[in-house]
Amino acid sequence: MKRLIILLLFLLPMLCVAQKSLTLADCVALAKLNNRRVAAAHYDARAAHYARRAAYANFLPRLSLVGTGGYSTADGALAIEGGRLPIIGADGLPTGATAYFPGAALDYRVGWAFAAGLKMEQPLFAGGKILAGCKLSKVAQSIARENIRLTESEVIVETAHAYANLVRAVEKQKVAGAYNNLLRELMRSVEKAVERGVKSRNDYLKVEAKMAESELNVLRTRNARRLAAMNLAHYIGLPLDSVAAISAQLPAVDYAFEPSADVSARPEARILAATCEAMRLKASMARSEILPQMGLTAGWGYTHAVRVADDNLFGGWDFFVGVRVAVPIFNWGAHSKYREAQMLYSRARCDRQDKMQQLRLQAEKAANNLHEAAFEVRLAQKSAASAAENMRVSGSRFRAGIETLADYLEAQTQWLGAEEALVEARINRFVQFLEYHKAVGSRHEILLSF
Repeated sequence: MKRLIILLLFLLPMLCVAQKSLTLADCVALAKLNNRRVAAAHYDARAAHYARRAAYANFLPRLSLVGTGGYSTADGALAIEGGRLPIIGADGLPTGATAYFPGAALDYRVGWAFAAGLKMEQPLFAGGKILAGCKLSKVAQSIARENIRLTESEVIVETAHAYANLVRAVEKQKVAGAYNNLLRELMRSVEKAVERGVKSRNDYLKVEAKMAESELNVLRTRNARRLAAMNLAHYIGLPLDSVAAISAQLPAVDYAFEPSADVSARPEARILAATCEAMRLKASMARSEILPQMGLTAGWGYTHAVRVADDNLFGGWDFFVGVRVAVPIFNWGAHSKYREAQMLYSRARCDRQDKMQQLRLQAEKAANNLHEAAFEVRLAQKSAASAAENMRVSGSRFRAGIETLADYLEAQTQWLGAEEALVEARINRFVQFLEYHKAVGSRHEILLSF
């Protein structure tokens, strides 16, 4: 029962979303919430955060509990012979007298031997490896943040494309319906004219053929709208049949812009710069392997070793502190790795220069496309207005009997083509607007200004 309640609480917001008319902002919000690529980018950013903490932790001392143990059956004896020892006077010279020193025999055994204690290691100088590692982790974190921004931009544009495709399908369905209504009205008029003997049966068949084409076009636009709605539902993470309605219009967008080829704000450009810096830091880390290493070592613990007469002869509690210094003398592998890192850094700089030029070319192309799309909309608007006026005049002339049915049908067909071209031009201008702002690296606020 508890699981059923949790499932209903989870599905309730989705059911509510499915019943409302979605705007583009709603679709983008849902896409960012449900998109797995965005979630993966956030996980990468969190991983980079913990990697940076781990890198800075290398500055801190390392404290560990160490212990060793073993058992040996080794044993033995130590014999010291006795004798007479000369006696030394206060002046340091022998007095001629002697003292008796008896012999001694010591038996020892090893048995269990172990040592345990605390060990602390504090790096003092690691050839710059720790500092370079901290800087590298900071660069990796900045790359992860830019990757989130890049992924979100891609999701926004892809969702907006799917939304625009749905708007295109809705607008074309409206145009197809309007054309179908015109033909229905014309068919009724021609049918009455045929009954009165004013028009021939062939004229009615011509209109009927056009009507069949219109019905097919209406069916196609209906199917296109359904598929576009399912595609949008896929992008925003909802069931495919859950998008019942949308606002059915493009958001109000200010299409005025100043052409710019500056791509420095683009996430890809910042990732390229950060990647070059990362390769430079990796070269510094490789270089540290051929530099001296210095560290402080300290330990405190207990040792249980050789026993003589049940006494711990070489053990007990003790404390140790010292400095460890390692100076590489010959390490050809480390030198080769350093040279390899230098070459990879040089290659990264070349790749950055090449890809930055490609990004500038994309921005220039996107600006040109948006500029041309604006002209296409103005041209399509004029063509649609001209086609509508031509259809009105042709209809008046047809009803007055001074124009043929074929000419009137042709005028209607031209109007249909002009209206569809206007829909395509408006959708294309919106798509090019998105592509341009993505190409120049505009922030999400601009992309979501609608």
